[in-house]
Amino acid sequence: MNELQLKILDLLKEDARRDAELIATMLGESVEVVKQAIQDLENDHIIVKYATIVNWSKVDDEKVTALIEVQITPERGRGFEGIAERIYLYPEVKSVYLMSGDYDLLVEIEGKNLKEVASFVSNKLSPIDAVLSTKTFFILKKYKQDGIIFEDNEGDHRMMVSP
Repeated sequence: MNELQLKILDLLKEDARRDAELIATMLGESVEVVKQAIQDLENDHIIVKYATIVNWSKVDDEKVTALIEVQITPERGRGFEGIAERIYLYPEVKSVYLMSGDYDLLVEIEGKNLKEVASFVSNKLSPIDAVLSTKTFFILKKYKQDGIIFEDNEGDHRMMVSP
């Protein structure tokens, strides 16, 4: 990975809608060089997808998001890979991370309601032989995601001082 590719990744992470012409201007490069660098990043699966960050609290949508800490027994010869794959193939699962610390995997899932999330944990996740325990946390409100602050806090936040 070269310096130009890193700069392009930073610019696209800030705003995935930037086109090659704008990026070329911002970096002082030719459009062809930038287009080729982006194509190489996509071909190497470094750029996997261009996504939109949505503030779902402003949308009339009753989705429930949960983070689940999962302790597992690694499989012989495959370690955590096979169990992680089995879990991330479920459509409810949005993210799976291998973690250090008290638990092995952090699983992010999304459901229509609390009952659907509970059903996933009890009927799909917990019955997996390698799963030793789970601990579920429900996200109540997102303040910031991927560097984007969701709240409009432009007002004056100074404490009022009276004599």
